[in-house]
Amino acid sequence: MSDTLKPTESHEGSTNFIHAFIEEDIAPGGQYYGRTVHTRFPPEPNGYLHIGHCKALCIDFGTAKKYGGVCNLRMDDTNPAKEDVAYVDAIKEDVQWLGFDWGDNFFYGSDYFEEQFNLAVGLVEKGLAYVCELTPEEFKANRGSVGIPAVSPYRDRPIAESLDLFHRMRAGEFPEGAMTLRAKIDLASGNFNMRDPAIYRILHAHHHRQGDKWCIYPMYDYAHPLQDALEGITHSLCSLEFEDHRPLYDWVVENTGVQKKPRQIEFARLFINYTVLSKRKLRKLVEEGIVSGWDDPRMPTLAAMRRRGYTPRSIRNFAERIGVSKAASVVEFGFLEHCLREDLNLTAKRAMAVLRPVELEITNYPAGQTETFQVDNNPEDPDAGTRPVSFSRTLWIEAEDFMEEPPKKYNRLFPGNYVRLKGGHIVRCTGCEKDEAGNVIRVFAEYDPALPAGATPEGVKVRGTIHWVDTNTALDATIRLYDNLFSDPDPDAADKDFLSCLNPDSLEILTGCKVEAGLANAEAPANFQFLRTGYFCVDSKDSTPENLVFNRSVALKGSFKPTP
Repeated sequence: MSDTLKPTESHEGSTNFIHAFIEEDIAPGGQYYGRTVHTRFPPEPNGYLHIGHCKALCIDFGTAKKYGGVCNLRMDDTNPAKEDVAYVDAIKEDVQWLGFDWGDNFFYGSDYFEEQFNLAVGLVEKGLAYVCELTPEEFKANRGSVGIPAVSPYRDRPIAESLDLFHRMRAGEFPEGAMTLRAKIDLASGNFNMRDPAIYRILHAHHHRQGDKWCIYPMYDYAHPLQDALEGITHSLCSLEFEDHRPLYDWVVENTGVQKKPRQIEFARLFINYTVLSKRKLRKLVEEGIVSGWDDPRMPTLAAMRRRGYTPRSIRNFAERIGVSKAASVVEFGFLEHCLREDLNLTAKRAMAVLRPVELEITNYPAGQTETFQVDNNPEDPDAGTRPVSFSRTLWIEAEDFMEEPPKKYNRLFPGNYVRLKGGHIVRCTGCEKDEAGNVIRVFAEYDPALPAGATPEGVKVRGTIHWVDTNTALDATIRLYDNLFSDPDPDAADKDFLSCLNPDSLEILTGCKVEAGLANAEAPANFQFLRTGYFCVDSKDSTPENLVFNRSVALKGSFKPTP
């Protein structure tokens, strides 16, 4: 089954309010009738994409696909302070991994610096922008409040003077913070975004593409609508916090005189419990060494989720099933895990791995004898086939699968009890051996050599099945058990220090684990269901044939209950 999105043949019938708006716009008489639906995904290259971006990704690219349109991938690189080409490369890799293709439609916001500057000059010439010398502190102090207009002593500065100063700003004559270019809109507006917002600031910073050519940079609320308009975007789909910025978006488009006018439509962002999605906070986790990097499998970045074993299809299914709405809501992290578990159940090969091994010796099995059993690779996939698994006198089993004095309803190994060894013989426990400290170091059992593998002795009811690995062929492995990075369901709350919400048990590293021999050449991104344990993947950075490392992607069962 291919993991790449296929084009949709028909777009009849809207499935959310965004589609309803678009179908209205492209219908006869609509503002975009006869035009190709054109969207864009505009990440800022100052960090890695995370699961919160996936909703926007799926909406932007998915909407274009639904209507046979085009979606641009545009790097919003108008703030050089924290941007880096490494983030650009990581974003491109993540978007492609998720299954989206921008074709030839890849752009940088910095591609438009010259044209945006010229359009800003045009605003000054029209008397719609002016150079302001208020410091950031003075600007804030003069912003006014509800019912009290903002104040700008430079608002009536002569056009020629503002033009001269703006060109000198570009030439680098003034220090940072000395001046801004402000749009001349309405100092008394109830929408504070319209109170003569700054549209250019002085910033003496090296740009990853433009070098030192520029020392003034456009503000997002000015740059973004122009980028959309210059690329011919029809529908600028963005998160709900930009709803109050829409009047400014429309003002910039209308008053700069660009020909193509996009329509901005807002939707609610994605929030997930037990998760932080602020780039600033994620960067803090990385920079302070709380996690091993942006791709630490506990992080919510796509690079981290890929390393942990998430599949593109599971993430796309998650984004599709949470829907698109105007109402902000918090999605259970358990639902994201549920979507992954659903996908891996159908696609992941089965394998046996023992995480906390203890030896099981079948005392009446001939020493030196070995059998080979054929075991299903995936019972959910009829084409998955089988694999050979060796069986001998001594096996590794989970330490928790034996108890000398078990509680009621314990159906695994204890003296006198029968269990089924998955895919192999049925054995009866006869006892154990302990070390001086009283720890079990070996479990003993017997089998019936007259019965074929899997056959049940007459008159015996076998209630338990356990997994195992042959000691003669087992491979050593390191297994990492991941849990939520935060123990608080709302670590991002304004009244909390998110670092105080960290889960001290978010990672447990087990060494000396035993896996079956068939995993010797397993390479990332291979996924496996370790029987009775969970879904695991080969670690893409640390695993080698000589030192196998597996990450737990998700447990076999979770607390989330899907709606029937």
